[in-house]
Amino acid sequence: MIGDFQSRGNLPFAVPGTRPPAWRSLKRSSFRFPVFRWVGFGAWQRQKKAPGEKTAFRRIKNWGVICCAQSSSQNGNPGKEKKGSAMGRKSKLTIAIATAVLSVLGAAVYAQDKYLLKSPSGIAFSDFRGYEDWAVVSSARTDEVLKVIVANPTMIKAYKAGVPGNGQPFPDGSMIVKLQWKPKKSTEAPFVVDVPDVFTQAFVIEKDSKRFPKSGGWGYAVFNYEAASDKFTADPKSPSDCGHACHTAVKAKDYIFHPYQKR
Repeated sequence: MIGDFQSRGNLPFAVPGTRPPAWRSLKRSSFRFPVFRWVGFGAWQRQKKAPGEKTAFRRIKNWGVICCAQSSSQNGNPGKEKKGSAMGRKSKLTIAIATAVLSVLGAAVYAQDKYLLKSPSGIAFSDFRGYEDWAVVSSARTDEVLKVIVANPTMIKAYKAGVPGNGQPFPDGSMIVKLQWKPKKSTEAPFVVDVPDVFTQAFVIEKDSKRFPKSGGWGYAVFNYEAASDKFTADPKSPSDCGHACHTAVKAKDYIFHPYQKR
């Protein structure tokens, strides 16, 4: 926690639990070089000054940064800052804060890029926001692909209520995602086992009877992932009924292959 500032020899220190005023001047001997020190989430600095001058400390609340503004004597009146140096420090501080803000915003925008994607038929990746933490339904394996099937809470609740084995369909709002990896042989396990290697695709399915009446109420889309660029793209060959043809084989199960596996 950032506290008030007092003097202990040549080194100021923070008293936890207290809040310093916006400005506070402390008498100090001259310093040859700036000194930085971290206190809690902030930082403060002592800058070199001529004998007889005062050093003032200021806290930037939003960032928890405490920086030093140099006071000097001007025309024999202590406490007046030289406009040139003060403006220079202010400009540097403004640039530093702006750079930090832009960096944070840039990281946030980048993380949200995949949720701006839509399939050619208009199925938005953002419909499946949070799928990374959904419960696992089942898993599957082909020669080329290792799959983990996850579903949203609406669909998991229906599974646990007996759907589709009880003859009831999944409710609108149900969503399921097949996460697909290329497999590889483990080089660490003491036995032969295939493990996920490179993530390649998210195959998404959502239930909306009004939007997808021609495909049993289910809409399908594929979002491909490229590891080299760390980016998702909407598959241009995935219309909303792209998976319906093969899913008709399990029409009696409301077009869903995978049951909720016992665990």
